[in-house]
Formats: sequence, C-alpha cells, structure tokens
Amino acid sequence: MAKFVLALLVAYAGWRLWKDALGYKPKRRPGPPVTNDDRRPAARATLGVGPAADEAEIRAAHRRLMSEAHPDHGGSEARARELNAARDLLIGRTG
Repeated sequence: MAKFVLALLVAYAGWRLWKDALGYKPKRRPGPPVTNDDRRPAARATLGVGPAADEAEIRAAHRRLMSEAHPDHGGSEARARELNAARDLLIGRTG
C-alpha cells in the first residue's frame, strides 16, 4: 500500500511540475462587465461630490483634494492616481 501511495505522490508531483513548466494557467470565469455607470458612485464618493455636481464642482473638489494628496507635497502617489481617475471618469475624459 505504501508503494502505491508513494507512486501516486510522485506521479502527482511530476504532473504539477510539468504543468508549471509549460506555463499552464487555470481558466478564469468572466464576471459581469464593469461599466462606468457602476463606478460613478465610487468616483463621486472619492471626490466628495453629489450626483448633481457639474464639471466646475468636480474640478474644484479635485483641485482641493489634490493640493493635499499630490506626491510633490508629501502625499501618496496612489491616492493622486485615484483622484485623477475619479475626475476623469466623472467629466468624461478618456485616455
């Protein structure tokens, strides 16, 4: 019995090593697509503006928050990136 278990373990280890050497990656199931409409409430919360905010209010909130979060002023680069992405999404800027 021990020989069988050992042979099974060796076969499994060999299969895993061979699979990893070939670069096998498991297939991921696609989830529902994320649209800009799904991300807008989070972007508004990031900038602290309401649903009725116009472009001027969005830009003012972005400017106010970036004055604190800009990397040149001791802020976080990730936070600045997050604020820029939120502004771009809300004012419709692409690329």
